[in-house]
Amino acid sequence: MADSDADLLHQTISEFLWAANYVVDQAWQGEYKTTSKAELQRETYDDVRAETRLQANLVQNARNKAADAVQSVVARWKQGDYAGKPQFTASTLVYDKRCATFNDDHATLSTVEDRITAEYVLPDASRETPHSEYLFNDDYELTGAELHYRDGEFYLHVRTKADVESETADDGNTEHSTVLGVDLGIENVAVTSTGRFWTGSELNHWHREFEKRRGSLQQRGTRAAHETIQSVGRTETGRYDHFFHTVSKELVAEAVEHDCDVIAFENLTGIRERMPNAKKFHAWAFRRLFEYVEYKAEIVDISVEQVSPAYTSQRCSKCGTTLRENRQAQERFCCQKCGYEVNADYNAAKNIGVKYLRSTQTSSGGGAPVNVRLNRGTLNVNGDYEPASDGQNGSPRESPARNEANGEAVSE
Repeated sequence: MADSDADLLHQTISEFLWAANYVVDQAWQGEYKTTSKAELQRETYDDVRAETRLQANLVQNARNKAADAVQSVVARWKQGDYAGKPQFTASTLVYDKRCATFNDDHATLSTVEDRITAEYVLPDASRETPHSEYLFNDDYELTGAELHYRDGEFYLHVRTKADVESETADDGNTEHSTVLGVDLGIENVAVTSTGRFWTGSELNHWHREFEKRRGSLQQRGTRAAHETIQSVGRTETGRYDHFFHTVSKELVAEAVEHDCDVIAFENLTGIRERMPNAKKFHAWAFRRLFEYVEYKAEIVDISVEQVSPAYTSQRCSKCGTTLRENRQAQERFCCQKCGYEVNADYNAAKNIGVKYLRSTQTSSGGGAPVNVRLNRGTLNVNGDYEPASDGQNGSPRESPARNEANGEAVSE
């Protein structure tokens, strides 16, 4: 990357952070903090455009970043936790597809002046890395990115998701409601009926490392070791909280993106008995994630519900056949009747959504239609797809929702 391009990125980051902090300042005025993005847009957009050289989309991204941070603080207050006024200082910049373009080997990014082009610095495409699996795969859509500058290098954290068709069923019915099914697990901490995956590998790695370190310190038995254990505990809790806040925010955003009125989970009672490999930590983690989703969803008027977990892992979400043999392995589901084969967690997420809507069915006297949001449309209570499927093969095109492609001076 040319020095002039790097300088433009630095200037853009600086003005983006100023814009985000300006929105926070506006939101923080008065006794009640402003969390509405629409209201903050009205209050700050013209001022930010006048004081910066940011294009409109970057101004909106700065506003969204600020609003999300303020919403998170207010949500923590509701839980009785302490949280101070957000302040953005890290060299980061949020892009979406309107102000960035992704390509196989490079990307272009908007700056305070012209767009710049920079090449990715990535591993060999033939290697089995997240980049080869998601960045170079046409089945996955690149939805945006966050540019970071640290240690003298630029890194672009690219977000990918399954290529989702966004058609909605029964658009003309104002009473229409849609449910997002969510399955929780160990390998994938959360999977939605829209085909988005949040991997649990990072969470499980942290847990193992903290357990080993805590065990080593306990063996020493000294006062210093005890104090270090307490410090480690605070660090551990901070990491977990950040992880759950991030995943819960993205889960709620997924529901908002697909116009869902309800997010449905399995009932968490007895989850360790249903998951042989689950530890006490995992049961705590699932409850924590559920709580974070619950209060974040409340802010955007989405309800969060739980349904019975019975047979959600054994039932075919395509034909309805329920057999123990359908669950072929930990990660794969294969229906013994219709041959539908798919990721097991994705199949379970769809079943959770269907189970919720069946539990809320009204009598034949009326009631609004309810649908489970899928990656190719919606699935109604009778198991029919809308829009009609042409040989629905059930492939979720599943993708971890938070894949990151890091490279030097990369641009969208």
